[in-house]
Amino acid sequence: MENPSNMSSGRLNRVGGGGIGMEDSMLAMLDASEAHDAFDDRIAFLDAVRASSIIQKHRKLPTGKIFRAIFRMLRTGKSLEVIMASYKLLLDLEKHFPRVYSTGNDNSKSSANSPSKLVVAEEAWSPLLVFQDNANSVGEESKKQPDQPLEPSSFHHLIEELAELSSETEFQASNMKALQNMLLFQYLVVVLEGDFLPRNATMNWNMQRESMLNILLGSRKINYKSMMQDCLIVFCQLSQLQNELSNHLEIQKSTESQLSKHFHTALSFALHEVVKNTCVSMDKFFVMIMDLDISRKKADLEGHTTRADGLRKPLMDILLDQLAYSIDTVPVFLKVEREYCLSAPLTLFANNCLYRIVPFLLKHFLLTFSEPKWKLEIVVQYLWKYMTKPSARTRKSNGSSEDATFEVALKCFSNKTGTKSITKKIGPDVMQFLLAFGFQAQLSILSEGNAEGGVSALADLCQMFISAFESLRSTNESMEIFSIGKEALFTAATIISMKS
Repeated sequence: MENPSNMSSGRLNRVGGGGIGMEDSMLAMLDASEAHDAFDDRIAFLDAVRASSIIQKHRKLPTGKIFRAIFRMLRTGKSLEVIMASYKLLLDLEKHFPRVYSTGNDNSKSSANSPSKLVVAEEAWSPLLVFQDNANSVGEESKKQPDQPLEPSSFHHLIEELAELSSETEFQASNMKALQNMLLFQYLVVVLEGDFLPRNATMNWNMQRESMLNILLGSRKINYKSMMQDCLIVFCQLSQLQNELSNHLEIQKSTESQLSKHFHTALSFALHEVVKNTCVSMDKFFVMIMDLDISRKKADLEGHTTRADGLRKPLMDILLDQLAYSIDTVPVFLKVEREYCLSAPLTLFANNCLYRIVPFLLKHFLLTFSEPKWKLEIVVQYLWKYMTKPSARTRKSNGSSEDATFEVALKCFSNKTGTKSITKKIGPDVMQFLLAFGFQAQLSILSEGNAEGGVSALADLCQMFISAFESLRSTNESMEIFSIGKEALFTAATIISMKS
């Protein structure tokens, strides 16, 4: 990353009017390309911006007009090369000209003797318009003009479009609009992340509450819970779509004519990669929101929040409710089964359909979700909903979720009575996924040295996991052990043999 002081200087020089002639030349180049729909002129425009803002020694932040032109290319470009080049340029500009940064990132001697300070580039152009005083004035315009920043309702609409896209029964690999929407979402997450992470690092609620992420989620122009549910749909179904696109590429290689093969194969490869990276971006989006929820909870306990901060249901609770109870996020090829479940008698639904559908959702969510800490928390809180809580308890603890750990959950499988009780509520297949993914997440945390006990804690975890799985299998003899369960058992047994 660039020296923050140099970045700030570049911004001030640009705002002050330096390089106006060059800007006019670049915009004229773009105007000419739009008049004749010239591909080469658009690429030349993007190359010129990259040269003046990134490659040259004395870099200058592009003006809002230049940013809007690049942003419009990303959203409306007709060529795969133009779309990808504009997307890459926007990401590189974010990297070289951060909107929020700490002076502690400057390794100069002057900063070493002074406390770090958070610097916010208020004048920087942003693809998101979340602040109330600005959103009202240009909100409607942003819906019609592709070069205008997105307001909160437009961001929510983008998520809805992604959800509709991922649930289409016949997804077209040549769908350029789908690719543009996913790239747009990825770019917006990068912008939110660049604004939120430095603020969150301060552990100061006054800075955290002013983040674009917090203001976006608290906007009255969106239905927060509905948007998070749509995000879950996108996350789970794009994970499945990624596998389908892999198969699509193999078929395409063997069936396409030589004439059309080059273009469509390139687009299919790009789309496959974009789908994968969109899942990664959604992962980051979830993690940022959950980190924000934790910061908000801490600030609330310390008395730093006000009525202006509003109330918002923690994302963790929304995810748990959706994963545990909802069948609206069923993927395309289970739609028929979903309709059958909805029309079946309640007892049949509870005993049959729920057990067949929920494991799919949990599997794809937990397979795709990467952060071990939050993955483990989701597993533990899911189990905590149905567990018979340990009888030994103080008046202070009162069985709250604060007492929940994966080790406590494993102890519930120490006897057949406890095992039968919890599997009756959830089902053996769901339990198998939860135990396996929870073990993997806990193992990852212990392996990184983020927990007490070291080697002995690792061995104890493996032994408790194997015992819990054996109890689950003995109680449900007809249960099929899935590959994720086999892998977890093999890993646990290997670690125990190495430690003995």
